Amino acid sequence: MTSSSLHWQFSQVFGERSSDEAIENSDVISAIEFDKTGDYLAVGDRGGRIVIFEKETGKHVISKQSYQNDLNRSDVSLLQHPEYRYKTEFQSHEPEFDYLKSVDIEEKINKLKWCTVFNGSLFILSTNDKTIKLWKVKERKVKKVKEMDVNPHVSSESSLLSESSFIKGESKSSISNGHQLERTDNKGTNVTPSNGQNVSDAAFARCRKMYAHAHDYNINSVSINSDGETFVSADDLRINLWNLEVSDQCFNIIDTKPSNMDDLTEVITSAEFHPLHCNLLAYSSSRGFIRLVDMRQSALCDRSATILQDADTRGPKTFFTEIVASISSIKFAPDGRHVLSRDYLNLKLWDIRMSNSPVVTYKIHEHLQPKLCDLYNNDAIFDKFDCCISGDGTHFATGSYSNHMRIFRHGVGSEEGATVEARRNSNRKQPQQAASRRRRSSLSNLARGLYRQGNDISDAGADEFSCDFKAKLLHLAWHPKTNLIACSAGNSLFMYYA
Repeated sequence: MTSSSLHWQFSQVFGERSSDEAIENSDVISAIEFDKTGDYLAVGDRGGRIVIFEKETGKHVISKQSYQNDLNRSDVSLLQHPEYRYKTEFQSHEPEFDYLKSVDIEEKINKLKWCTVFNGSLFILSTNDKTIKLWKVKERKVKKVKEMDVNPHVSSESSLLSESSFIKGESKSSISNGHQLERTDNKGTNVTPSNGQNVSDAAFARCRKMYAHAHDYNINSVSINSDGETFVSADDLRINLWNLEVSDQCFNIIDTKPSNMDDLTEVITSAEFHPLHCNLLAYSSSRGFIRLVDMRQSALCDRSATILQDADTRGPKTFFTEIVASISSIKFAPDGRHVLSRDYLNLKLWDIRMSNSPVVTYKIHEHLQPKLCDLYNNDAIFDKFDCCISGDGTHFATGSYSNHMRIFRHGVGSEEGATVEARRNSNRKQPQQAASRRRRSSLSNLARGLYRQGNDISDAGADEFSCDFKAKLLHLAWHPKTNLIACSAGNSLFMYYA
């Protein structure tokens, strides 16, 4: 099956606004991550907030194309794509000020990573430039105010007397104007009369651990180990190893800082644990290298690394060569044998046993080569695009300008791929504007989900040479079990399935 046989269709959008409504910088999405089951999706923004969506149970839509492609598979769930609904939101990070260095620390969420589920609770790591936090998201019962009928067996006069007597009693519960109000006992438990009781599930988040004061430079990535107990955090020059249960101590396993900063030639851009072997770690650099290290060999792992380097980049150098070669994102394939990397111009698939060249290179911004000077002047050349891999390891996706998403399949003749544009559609009803908003308002715009099914939008057909450099699709994530991609365009979260 070739990439062109996958017909990508719109599924859902959250946080879409009308064209005349301004988008605040704090509302722009900065991180997207599915959990391992695909039941939950976390979204972080530049305002330091995290919104969690959950899969709607019992509501699946079967794609005709998926049904035809997967007809012979025994797992029926593979024939369906899920819908998501808003679950909860919370403020993860606040703006801070580093008084020693006299610099502001942004609240922007740089990365999100789901941890192992324990006792029915969800755990998620979030980080801004300096501080990593471990959040616990747990369900709780909430009893809501509800309309109730007056007892039909009691006369209106007796009902009024009984209501008055109840209100004047010692109980903190009250009944007034036909509404039932919840009350709380001295243990903090909600207590209401059994009649008219309305109980619903809600989720709240609590910060369990804070991992701080370990990075002198801005944190660019975090990665959970396959052992479920440790994780790494990486900044420009160092990678630290943490235990999830120990927040006041970490081990520096990679240190690339030279004794003289004038000798600095590259910085760390991303780090990722191997999905199967807890001792293997890969990290990328601004020179386009990927280093694979075995943490069992030495305390400092950067001295015994296998280097993946594209031999084609060893030719003549220009001013822009190293800038466009800088890797912004790496992802291991589920089998652990391949690594996907994204630099400014290309998406590359590597075999960790072949260090001299990638298996295949997908041209993303080849048409921008003549414009590198202009892109440097407007800083667009420093944009960092994510990449992601499908659950079966055969398809890859990354973002581009004009809110375009490029999707490829590993195989012969698949270099062209498919193009999907994340955009507002004039046929869909625009969400109502909020009456008023504050900068520190909740992410209610992401809670407004619209659903539409069945429109084929594969190969958008837009002119790739006329790019809108202000419309950047930087962040995306692939569902671990089905062909569904979540991607961001500004403050809006789009979902597409095939």
